[in-house]
This record gives sequence, structure tokens and C-alpha cells, in this order.
Amino acid sequence: MDAPVVIAGAGPAGLMLAGELRLAGVGVIVLERLPRRTGESRGLGFTARTMEVFDQRGLLPRFGEIQTSDQGHFGGIPVDFGVLDGAHQAAKTVPQSQTEAVLEAWAGELGADIRRGHELLAVRDDGDSVEITVRGPGGEHTLRSRWLVGCDGGRSVVRKAVGFDFPGTAATREMFLADLRGVELEPRMIGESLPGGMVMVGPLPGGITRIIVCEKDNPPRKRTEPPAFHEVADAWKRITGIDISHAEAVWISAFGDATRQATEYRRGRVLLAGDAAHIHLPAGGQGMNASIQDSVNLGWKLAAVVRGTAGPGLLDSYHDERHAVGRRLLMNTQAQGLLFLSGAEMQPLRDVIGELVGYPEVSRHLAAMVSGLEIRYDVGGGSHPLLGKRMPRLALTRDGRATSTSDLLHPGRGVLLDLTGNPVLRAKAAGWQDRVDVIVAEPATEVTTTAVLIRPDGYVAWAAPGSHYDLPMALDRWFGPSRADHR
Repeated sequence: MDAPVVIAGAGPAGLMLAGELRLAGVGVIVLERLPRRTGESRGLGFTARTMEVFDQRGLLPRFGEIQTSDQGHFGGIPVDFGVLDGAHQAAKTVPQSQTEAVLEAWAGELGADIRRGHELLAVRDDGDSVEITVRGPGGEHTLRSRWLVGCDGGRSVVRKAVGFDFPGTAATREMFLADLRGVELEPRMIGESLPGGMVMVGPLPGGITRIIVCEKDNPPRKRTEPPAFHEVADAWKRITGIDISHAEAVWISAFGDATRQATEYRRGRVLLAGDAAHIHLPAGGQGMNASIQDSVNLGWKLAAVVRGTAGPGLLDSYHDERHAVGRRLLMNTQAQGLLFLSGAEMQPLRDVIGELVGYPEVSRHLAAMVSGLEIRYDVGGGSHPLLGKRMPRLALTRDGRATSTSDLLHPGRGVLLDLTGNPVLRAKAAGWQDRVDVIVAEPATEVTTTAVLIRPDGYVAWAAPGSHYDLPMALDRWFGPSRADHR
């Protein structure tokens, strides 16, 4: 066996998953077709939920100074994200290339084997292991692993090789994205609908200006190369009347509005995460964020199965939880596309929604949907408001020192947080202390909760008072049988 887990793709999803597996002590090989990172960045920034994810792994300082904002949009209609409760706002100017660099360095430091210039060609799941044919710098060779995860993008070779169904709708239009140097354009951060189409303008670091162009009646084309700059400049002039042909194009890409989702995220010993599992219009910058969160949900579960502390059935919860999130992701991006990219016939609906977002409840609903803060998993019955939701960042005092719930999650382990010093809880959790840290701490603010069980991905699996089943049942469900059961 070359490694317990092989990951195809060294984008944000693959690198995040590699880091999560290594935190749990699981060996992993990451195969990446490209010989080096390109520096190109389709994604910009990350949502409040991804800020929380990076905070719980101690990664935020690696990004340096991050510009945040509580202003967002839904389909080009401004929405105040400041109505959301939370410790973090969305990051606005972090290019995807920087996110990938941070995650690659982190995963590498943890011991992930990242192999660039290695292209996955074929996959065979024999039931007990996965055989992977790879073409690398030295030619073709075969790897064998217990599990394979396809994080290899919307055109996933893994998904196609294993035969995952990928239903949905094909692209109906082509859009251009270009990073330009040497041009000054008025910012249009949330996009602007004009008679000829939709345009967006945003400043990037280093004197770069990013534009997005969606011209009406521009059908999708099968391209093997990026579009020429004159195509972008001509479309921009037809829509806006502004000539940008004198600019220098740093990077150009074309994309469409196809919407598809795999019907299952696991087939045998092969799983999908990120764009390999779902593609959609990049509205609201949600794609990279959902991909990273797929990996954080999957990583600890796959690690537990590899280590033998939990059975393969735990992986069913990965599909159950993240497929539902993906469905809502596709729904909201399709809705935004209709608002964003349709013509004048959609203006009455835009006006109505523009009125509705003036109500805090509506803004809160839409902002939570786009940012991922609305997610609530089915973790079992109970009346506690935190069950199934991410544990908010709570300031704590532990052994006389200041800490927080986010700090406690840095090691990527489960956390049983005891806020009252109850020895009964520690006794009940004794059989899981190889997987779950039992922490006694005092909250910095008054809370009604006395204890919470937090999964490694930050979601609350049990809380007191309010859970309808006892702590050992929750520990067994999410972390496998206690050590006493193995004796």
C-alpha cells in the first residue's frame, strides 16, 4: 500500500483535505497534474464561515493582514452582511493563489506528500483497495491506496473514471474573466446590468484590475485555450462603450453557468469533494469556500475510518451532510444568475427583492445562505439551539489562561467542553480520550449551556442541557466505540 489515502488535485479542496488527514496522523499522497502553481486566481477572498474554518486550525495569521467587509450582494442586489452574528466578516481581497500557497505550506509541514506533475489516468476499485494509474515525470506507474478522493475540479477524471452520475444543466452562455494592468476603470464590485449584458470591476493588489464580462447572446464554446484578449476587450466595449484594448492582460479565463451535482459523494472506496462533486455559476464567491468546507467535513471522518476507530458507515454522513449543502448552493447560485444575467424583463423582480432586503430578517436569511452560516446538520434529536450548528467562537479561561473554542480545535480533534467542572462528564468520556479532548474551562461571558461536544469540523454534536440522548451515545455515533468496547 503506497498510502492510506490518495487525493487527486492540489487545489483548495485537495490541500485542505491533505492537511486535515495529516492532523489526524493519516498518510496521504496528493497528485497534481500541473508541475507548479500557476498564480492564477479565479476565486477572491473567502466567506465568514471559511474564516471560521481557518481560525479553528490556526491558519489566519499565515494570510497576513486581511481586509474584511460586511457588505455583500445577492444576484447583484446589495445585502448588508453586518446583520449576521459572528466573530468574523468575509475576506475580500485574498487571491485564490495565496490561499493555495498557505494550504500547501501547511499540509507540507504536516507531512503530506504532494507530487506535482503527476496526472491520474485511470482508477480501479477492487473493493479492498484502489489501484491508480499515474503518469509522472518518470513515466507511467501504479499506486495503491485504501481510499481515493477526487478533488480534481469540474472536469474530474476521478468522477468520470469511476462512473459517478453528474446530472444538471449545461452552460447556456460564456463569460470572460480577465486580470488587467495599465487601465483605470470605475469599480463595479457587485456587478452592473446594462442593456448589452453584465460587467463587474474590482481592484486587486499590485495595481491589477479584475473584470468580468457577460455579454447577452454569447453561447458557450468548447475551448482548448483561453480566449484572446481582443475578444474580452471587444465585448467590454460593446457593453460599456469603453475601450480597454490598450491594457495588458495578465490572465484571461472563460467560464459558463453550467449547474451539476454528483448524485452520490461516495462510491465504494472513492469519494468526491469540491468542484468534482458540484459545479455552478461563481455567484457570491461561494465555490472555493464550499470546496474547503467539504474537505473539513470529510477529513476527520475519513481519518477515523482509516485508523479503525470508526466504521465506514461514518462516511455516509459526509454525503448526507454535504450533498444537502451542495443542493442549496446550486439553488442559490441559479437564482442569483437569473437576477444577475437576465435582461430588462427581470428588473421588476430585482426591484421587489431590493425592497425586501431592507428588512433585517430577509438580509439575514440571504447573507447566511451565501456565507454558509445557515448550515445545520442533523446530529440527532434535541432542543438545544446549538445542536448541528457550528460552535460560535467563545472566549474562555482555562487554567488561568485566556483561550477560545477556536483555539481548542487547532489539533483537529473532537472536544468535550465542560463549562461547570462536572466530574461525571469526564468519567463518561474516559473511553474516548484517545480521540476527544476533555476540556474544563470557564466562559468569559454568561451562557446557559453547561457542556458541548464539538466535532473536529467545529459542529456541535451534543449539548447540555437539551440533547435527547446521553453523551456516550453521541460519542459512539461520531467517534466510534469506546476503548472499553474493544477490550
